[in-house]
Amino acid sequence: MPHDHLKQMVNDQTGRAGSQIIATLVGGILVLNSFIAQWLFPGQSFYTDLLAFLGALILGFPLIKHAAKGLWEGHTHMDELVALAFLAAFAQGAGSRADGQLEGGYQAAGAIAFFMIISTLIENRTALGARASIESLIRITPTRAQKIVNGGETEVEARDLKPGDRVRVRPGDNIPGDGRVVSGASTVNQANITGESLPVDKGAGDEVFGGTINMTGVMELEITKAGADTTLGKVQDLILQAERSRAPIMRVIDRYAMWYTPTILMLAGMVLFFTKNMNSVVSMLVIACPCAIVLATPTAMVAALSAAARLGILVKNVTDLETARNLTAIVFDKTGTLTTGSLTVTRLSPAPGVDGAEVLAAAAAAEQNSKHPVAKAVVEVARRAKLEPAACAEFEEVPGRGVRALVNAQEVLVGRANWLQERGVDVSALDTAGSEGMSLLFVTRGGKPLGWIGLEDRTRPEAARSIDDLRDQGLRQLVMVTGDRWSVARRVASEMHCTDVKAEVLPAQKLELVEDLKARGHTVCVIGDGVNDAPALAAGHISIAMGAAGSDVAIHSASIALMNNNLNRVPFLIKLSRDLNRVVKQNLIFGAAFIAVFGTLGAMNLISPVVAAALHVVSSVLVIFNSARLVRAGEDLDQPHGQAAPAPAGAPREALA
Repeated sequence: MPHDHLKQMVNDQTGRAGSQIIATLVGGILVLNSFIAQWLFPGQSFYTDLLAFLGALILGFPLIKHAAKGLWEGHTHMDELVALAFLAAFAQGAGSRADGQLEGGYQAAGAIAFFMIISTLIENRTALGARASIESLIRITPTRAQKIVNGGETEVEARDLKPGDRVRVRPGDNIPGDGRVVSGASTVNQANITGESLPVDKGAGDEVFGGTINMTGVMELEITKAGADTTLGKVQDLILQAERSRAPIMRVIDRYAMWYTPTILMLAGMVLFFTKNMNSVVSMLVIACPCAIVLATPTAMVAALSAAARLGILVKNVTDLETARNLTAIVFDKTGTLTTGSLTVTRLSPAPGVDGAEVLAAAAAAEQNSKHPVAKAVVEVARRAKLEPAACAEFEEVPGRGVRALVNAQEVLVGRANWLQERGVDVSALDTAGSEGMSLLFVTRGGKPLGWIGLEDRTRPEAARSIDDLRDQGLRQLVMVTGDRWSVARRVASEMHCTDVKAEVLPAQKLELVEDLKARGHTVCVIGDGVNDAPALAAGHISIAMGAAGSDVAIHSASIALMNNNLNRVPFLIKLSRDLNRVVKQNLIFGAAFIAVFGTLGAMNLISPVVAAALHVVSSVLVIFNSARLVRAGEDLDQPHGQAAPAPAGAPREALA
């Protein structure tokens, strides 16, 4: 959603809420003054009734209007109960005051309307969306930028920036868009995007995100994305998308609402028939309006979503947050998930009679047009060895297999052994002794093997602990899948304490694994980088993309996006889902018990209509406070043992996935 549209939406909502608050205060003051007039001028009811009448009209009009609009449009709401209670009290006119207690009339109607509007304002502010999250996003969204034009600086609107523009960012500035550091170095606080608790050092070549805060140095940036296309813009869309989604339990409550109101009206009619006491009916109707039940689920959901977003966990649909508590199996992609994805060339083994520099030069020439971490690692080590890659033609990258290119009119293939054999090149004669635990790239030229390159990928320091936490939470099926060799897979799976491992698999086979787990009755979560694992991610009941910050594909391919690469977010997400379910049940039980107990007392005329309205507000506040406990969830998550690992420089290819 464009920034201006988002800002206008929040301003409109805030404006409507402000007008309603002013009207409520005016009406409330009039009703309060009626009580003061009653005390100052005993026996002169004209002033008392006039003030109460005016206050009740101001306060009751929005209630009647909302209920009438719903009925006119054919929608049955629970708000009709409040409107009927107000009309019943208002219809008693000046009312009667036995033993100094308010028993009905304009004062009771005004007091009822006042308390119910307060309750409605609380509901609108808390349950109808993540307005606080949206407002915070608007505050951090940069509005101005220092664009570099002909060596000088010109202040422009951040939304007018385009890819390729250069900007200068000084300490304390919000970074105006996603970009790449061209020169300078600084420390950047990017907690609002990734949820990382510590600032991150940035230097030439590093990526930065719009909306994050430059803290120490001056940097010159080249903009890659601006406005709604930035990572911050995608985060705004995700929060709005989560806000619009509805959990299954909320839809169940909506279905019950169709018969709830008629049932309460029938019971109220029975009470009136047997007691002939209108005040009992008014109290019963006020208590029966189930705001506490209506607030039970949305308030808890908003609190849980806020806690998750604070830690860089963006949930697209609240249904996924509710489903997480039922997970029984998790499928982990290896590279970029359990490992850092930062591959390093650790060994070079040429064929007999071939120079090592020749192997590296051929591989770098073929890989130079690929953006895969494998290719970047090979090209980088070639350049450090002062080997400039030769020009290539007819470049072709086969996902999960390798690359092909023409270098000096000869075909160069770099990739997995079985792929090369499928293309008629036999590499079995190459000596691979000592390659245990490495990922191997075989290099051939003109149909002849040149040698192989061994690469290694470090496991994430917090990954094993996170998997142990998942096992402690009751998940017994923790599977690692990879397209890498079995030797590498076994080493990583052993370090990670996985229950099962599948190696040398292609994307289609990953999909088959997920479908098999589902067929066996498991509720499956798939965790990957969100780029090459799209079929498996789509097949899982829940899919989680690691390191989604800056990656449009990762953000859109999974149902949940982890903006950083810290796996401890996964056990936290499951715990949060279980805590959410417990809080919602507590809220619903409290709301139902409140209606049953105090509705009965109201029907027995043991509480007055005004007391019933006040109790109604108290019940809503208690539910909100109970839900708000979830906001602080995960505050102790980023302890020294769980600091986020650095993000991988690119998306892993299936060959090492």
